[in-house]
Amino acid sequence: VYYGPEYNNYQIEEVLKKYINQIEYSLSNDVCQDTASLIASNKIVGWFQGRMEFGPRALGNRSILASPQDPSINKWLNERMKRTEFMPFAPSCLFDYADQLFEIPKESMKYPAQFMTITFKMKKKWVDKAPAVSHVDQTARPQLVTRSANARYYKLLKEYKDLTGLPLFINTSFNVHEEPIVCSPEEGLQSLLSGVIDYFCVGDFICKLKS
Repeated sequence: VYYGPEYNNYQIEEVLKKYINQIEYSLSNDVCQDTASLIASNKIVGWFQGRMEFGPRALGNRSILASPQDPSINKWLNERMKRTEFMPFAPSCLFDYADQLFEIPKESMKYPAQFMTITFKMKKKWVDKAPAVSHVDQTARPQLVTRSANARYYKLLKEYKDLTGLPLFINTSFNVHEEPIVCSPEEGLQSLLSGVIDYFCVGDFICKLKS
């Protein structure tokens, strides 16, 4: 579903340079490893990679990512994103761990679950470990991520699991409520400048506000 526009590091840096008075940025040697560390440190990350998704879900190329461990995140992250309605957060999860985390009635359901379209009952152990992505009825609507579908996003999840033991994290669409998902690096930067996210990981660059 990654049919939208993409931007290379040169194009991205040309945009970042325009905001040099407001932001700090650096070129990462391993953006997946560095971003996993940020999420594990409870930072809210805007993740902007490759070609934009086509369809109703952010699937790891224009996503806001966060730790699934803090149950209070639903309140304060919704406030940051101006989402005033009751809007639970969904997880991205390594495909290989799906059966450990969720009660999946049929093997065939795992394919549409790659597109975050099906809700499953979450196993009690994981409701306790990742309460931020479990709904009040202990269900979740996961995106099951394979290496073949999105190698960089899969690597990010794998790095996060290596750090925390958790094969999933929050993935919500990279937009403020009632606005379209960000398409360009400049649009993503606006979320950093307005305080919606703590870090903007775009291409191989990691950006934050100047202190």
